[in-house]
Amino acid sequence: MKIAIVGAGWAGLAAAVYAVQDGHEVHIWESARTLGGRARALTVQMPDGRLAVVDNGQHIMIGAYSASLELMRQLGQDPGQLLLRLPLVLRFADGGGIRFPDWPAPLDALAGILAAAGWSLADKIALARLALQWRLNGFDCAADLTVAQLCHAATPRMMCELIEPLCVSALNTPAHAASAQVFLRVQRDAVFGARGGSNLLFPRVDLGTLLPDAAARWLRSRGATVHLGRRIRQLARPAALWSVDGELFDQVILATTAPDAVHLLQASVAGMSNGTAPAMQAWIDTTEALQHAAITTVYAWSQTARLTLPMLALRSGTIDGAVMPAQFVFDRGQLGGPPGLLAFVISDSQGERDALQLQVLAQARRQLGIDLQAVQTVVEKRATLACTPQLRRPPMTITPGLLACGDYVQGPYPSTIEGAVRSALAVIRSPDSAS
Repeated sequence: MKIAIVGAGWAGLAAAVYAVQDGHEVHIWESARTLGGRARALTVQMPDGRLAVVDNGQHIMIGAYSASLELMRQLGQDPGQLLLRLPLVLRFADGGGIRFPDWPAPLDALAGILAAAGWSLADKIALARLALQWRLNGFDCAADLTVAQLCHAATPRMMCELIEPLCVSALNTPAHAASAQVFLRVQRDAVFGARGGSNLLFPRVDLGTLLPDAAARWLRSRGATVHLGRRIRQLARPAALWSVDGELFDQVILATTAPDAVHLLQASVAGMSNGTAPAMQAWIDTTEALQHAAITTVYAWSQTARLTLPMLALRSGTIDGAVMPAQFVFDRGQLGGPPGLLAFVISDSQGERDALQLQVLAQARRQLGIDLQAVQTVVEKRATLACTPQLRRPPMTITPGLLACGDYVQGPYPSTIEGAVRSALAVIRSPDSAS
């Protein structure tokens, strides 16, 4: 089959790889001139004049991201070399927080809870009871529950130092608004799944090197066509085939962001038949209703800056009248980047870029004791879905021969790299696909 894939982020590239493996002829279009979508590399200038390659947002993976790790291996990438693997650690600069030993699950979680620094016996017992209850319930709950409601028996310290950081990092949605069902699925695979599932995987290279560049080389070497800097304007459906800007295909897969997919379909639906147009419009309506959340990454530098770990959790919110927006900070110098370069991550980001940058610099001064110079602040306004209870996500099949994949399409995972890759595998292996 001849397949068109629109979008060369992680979902689109993964779909292309799986389609080529299944023997299809694949053509990929990407409107940008770089690969990777919302997980891509960019170049910044350091205060001392040097150029450094960073990412459009600081990303992290976990050991439970089985599809992403397997895809990297299929492309000849070695996750053991490209990713720094550490047991789960959510430590603060003041020494508080939790750290798992490198033990089989769930013993690592139990040991981490018992040894949590600064936690009272009541904190530890409450968390152990909560985790046991999740397991007895099969990591499932009512669809309308939020994470805060699910964890109503948690102590304030548990919520502050474990539940909230886990929730906002995995779902990019605060606990009071996040889906408890999705949160439990992630905890089942990560904390209570196979050994190493909860491990943190820190990229030692930029995100372009990690997968997109390798995927493009792999695809081109096997005859796939990759078009960069070309935006698809319209789809049409002459007879049983699909036309992509005039070129005919057996199947089209939209692997763009949700807004871009909607824009393309809106430009195309008027010319469709009575049998196709209603299905496309229904998909458009569902996708337009999605709420997105922003992620901001503030890169800042000091010649002497170095964290005690590659990543530290930060105390966020309004503290003593000061807004402290970042939940995590990463030491890029320990991850293959320039020494002294730190990346502060604000999940579910609210506010303007310049204000957030100033707030983060003040937060670093207060919580880390470091005066930093801003290097670059990246705001991804539609970084992820707002992963709320009973979220209605658009289906994979739009209409026969026209499908969609991406971290926003129907699936069990939140808007993550793993969610995008799993969506790509599902769309290629679906009964509705050409395979």
